[in-house]
Amino acid sequence: MNAMAEHSGSLSQALAHAQWLMTQNPVDARQQLLEILQVLPQQPEALRLLALLDVREGRSGDALAGLREAVRIDPYLPQAWRQLADQLLAAGDVASAATAYLHHVQHSQRDPVLLRAGNALAQNHLPEAEQALRDHLKRAPTDVVAMRMLAELAERLGRHEDAEALLQRCLELAPDFHAARHNYALVLHRGNRAPEALQQIERLLEREPDHPGHLNLKAAILCRMGEYPPAIEIYDRVLSTHPKQSQVWMSYGHALKTSGEQARAIEAYRRSLALEPGFGEAWWSLANLKTVRFDAADIAQMQVSLQRADLPVEHRFHLHFALGKALEDAADYASSFAHYAQANALRRGQLLYSADDTSARTQRIKQTYSPEFFAKRDGQGCAASDPIFVVGLPRSGSTLIEQILSSHSQVEGTMELPEIISLTRLLRRQSGNEQQTPYHDVLAALDADALHALGEHYLQRTRVQRKTDAPFFIDKMPNNFVHIGLIQLILPNARIIDARRHPMACGFSGFKQHFARGQNFSYSLDDIGRYYRDYVELMAHFDAVLPGRVHRVIYEDMIDNTESEVRRLLAYCGLPFEAGCLRFFENSRPVRTASSEQVRKPIYREGIDHWRHYEPWLQALKTALGSVLTSYPKSPSF
Repeated sequence: MNAMAEHSGSLSQALAHAQWLMTQNPVDARQQLLEILQVLPQQPEALRLLALLDVREGRSGDALAGLREAVRIDPYLPQAWRQLADQLLAAGDVASAATAYLHHVQHSQRDPVLLRAGNALAQNHLPEAEQALRDHLKRAPTDVVAMRMLAELAERLGRHEDAEALLQRCLELAPDFHAARHNYALVLHRGNRAPEALQQIERLLEREPDHPGHLNLKAAILCRMGEYPPAIEIYDRVLSTHPKQSQVWMSYGHALKTSGEQARAIEAYRRSLALEPGFGEAWWSLANLKTVRFDAADIAQMQVSLQRADLPVEHRFHLHFALGKALEDAADYASSFAHYAQANALRRGQLLYSADDTSARTQRIKQTYSPEFFAKRDGQGCAASDPIFVVGLPRSGSTLIEQILSSHSQVEGTMELPEIISLTRLLRRQSGNEQQTPYHDVLAALDADALHALGEHYLQRTRVQRKTDAPFFIDKMPNNFVHIGLIQLILPNARIIDARRHPMACGFSGFKQHFARGQNFSYSLDDIGRYYRDYVELMAHFDAVLPGRVHRVIYEDMIDNTESEVRRLLAYCGLPFEAGCLRFFENSRPVRTASSEQVRKPIYREGIDHWRHYEPWLQALKTALGSVLTSYPKSPSF
């Protein structure tokens, strides 16, 4: 013990010194550890460190024996369990390795490095947490708990592919790490890979069939796939045994609303609010039905909730949006606008959005997609004509167009499908510099076979949303107007419909709306006006380089001359006229947008000029729109 005493004076110092020596002089490190074990033969940390030296020197048998002894003496050593799992895996004992990794997971809360990283994550100190986890994984590359934590961090930062890769590796090592598998299912779900997400959650439910968290995620996945009846059954089941879950009641309400069961949806939202009166998103969900009228007690409750100093900002801006709608219905437009403005300011403060970047991208797209560009690739892509893309800005009447078309016997309505946007991410990843390279550059370099494969990929990924044998289906992602060049190259026979509405009506309607995701431009009147200008400029460009390719529906014309506009729309799609398209409001299909209740009623004119009630406060929108406003419905010269 003399050498140990000389170097340290205490066990912890001796162990720390031995660990330092491992990087400087392994021979001396081994000697130090052996001296510790001579005095304390059952010192587990010394056994663990000695096993590390054994591994480095190729003494795998000694390493296994030492690690088994370490965890026998002290079963609460997470890194000893991890190292044991590594050695078992290297020895081909996969089952025992999985068990050891699971012990590592169970005891990881005792690891000081992971504790610090977890605290940083909890406090949203993401750079600090990321640095700690990456440094730790350099030293312990098979630490599945650290992988899961880093995956959570990556997901928060929008690095979905990184999160997916980390969780895949995590589950390769520890297939029974249920929390990681739940995370993996959630990442797949958010990445619009519903079938794969469902497969993961089913594996968890085989082990824990009544686990409410797994059941809730399964219901959400089923909703994403358009399978609403089984999702509603799951929510019923969960709430029958866990009735005090305000979040679940709200999710239940969403599923019921989309299925057209408005009365039950309202009841579910009200149950959520009875449990949590300050739950802003539940108040907004009621307001977003567009049919509920809040009474004085509702308004008073929302106002009381806003007085709470501890109210999270997510609840706060949702309450402001809901109060804006409540006061709008009461014709108190000044107070209503004040709440809408506060809601948007709070939400805008959470987002990174640059109108200058959007304008720059618009110019880049115009430069890339020239008549010569398309002529060179004529006849390429996938020849399928199944998709009908409805593009434009949110709140432009696109859901009405979707409802009319889906009332035709040959057309199936789906949802705002994210597959085209997913393809752009795929193309960026192929560049090797996902954050910097525009996907248009990658697309321009693809040959005919690759373009055909992308079209087939899109059709394959959207097949899960198709529930009938109708030959055509609708993809109503409005933002796809930015990707018309991609659509033309990979699916040249698909139809593209541009839904356009008066810029003041469309712009202010977007300002009043809180969108579940995306549409980051919509929380500032100036940003909205500039985005609308870029949209009109880009569509004018595609009208010029692909004449007649895009069919435009002016919302006000559809309202004033419904039958003639419907006939024109169907003719563009190559479909015979069917009278059912004029009675679209009788269509009982699920509708997943903010207009879900409006399109279940006959067409009405009341909303066309509703924005004028707010005109005194909309000068910023008018200024940003400029000539696009004065030229409407035509496009100005750009």
